[in-house]
Parts: sequence; structure tokens; C-alpha cells
Amino acid sequence: MLNKVMLIGRLGRDPELRYAANGTPICNFSIATDESYTDRDGQKVERTEWHNIVTFQRVAENCKTYLGKGSLVFVEGSLQTEKWQDKEGQDRYTTKIKAQRVQFLNKKEGQGGGQQQGQGSNRQAQYRQQDNDDMGPAFPSEASGMDDVPF
Repeated sequence: MLNKVMLIGRLGRDPELRYAANGTPICNFSIATDESYTDRDGQKVERTEWHNIVTFQRVAENCKTYLGKGSLVFVEGSLQTEKWQDKEGQDRYTTKIKAQRVQFLNKKEGQGGGQQQGQGSNRQAQYRQQDNDDMGPAFPSEASGMDDVPF
């Protein structure tokens, strides 16, 4: 059996870090992916899909430290569905992506093509401290070089 998800998208808000009762760091954030197509009438249609991501341990801490709203990331993980009950006692379901790997794809100014990974390097700390007014394109498909992604 296989349960594998791979996404490239932009964070819709800053990551939220919390700690479980046993002290395990847990980070939640959402990313947007987009697609566009031409409908039957020849009109271009753009669609955005939002994905809820959860990370744990060191990956969670790095995501909180080095990511922010608008950051471009590659997420690899698996789907996880949770069942819960609302106020009226109705069963509800929430599907998240339990990320095993998160790669930071934003480039630091003046550097060519290098990808940053969530491992706490000085490069990442320097990137996070710089002024992030220009976060690049709003959606991954607008980013240059996205046609070269190998999947």
C-alpha cells in the first residue's frame, strides 16, 4: 500500500507551533497550490486548493523559525484523516498532510538556484531576517523554472 503526497505551494499564513503534553513540537500551517485550465467556452479558469500541513519534532521547529506567510515550500508526506464530533454530536472529518520532509524553496537575494532545507543553517537565519516585502509570485505556477520540476 502507498500513501504519499508531494506538493509545492505557498504558505497562506505564518506557521503555528505548539507542544504536546510530552513536549513534542507540533507545527501547523496551510499551503496553496493552484492550477489553471481552459473551459469549454475558451475561458481561462484558475483554481486554488488549500492543504493543511502538520509537522513534528525538529522539522516543526525549523518550519516555525524559517517560514512565514508567502514562503514557497516543497512538502512530502502522507494523508492523515481525523474523525471528531461537532457541538451537535455529528461526526466530522479533517484531512491533513503529515509532512516527513519540508524543503524551503525561496532563494536568498544574490544567490542562484540553491534550495534551502529545514536544517537550521546560518543561510536560513540570514534569509529569515531580511526584509520579505517581495515574496515573489503569489502561486507556485507563476514562479520561474517551475516547468522544470521533475514530477
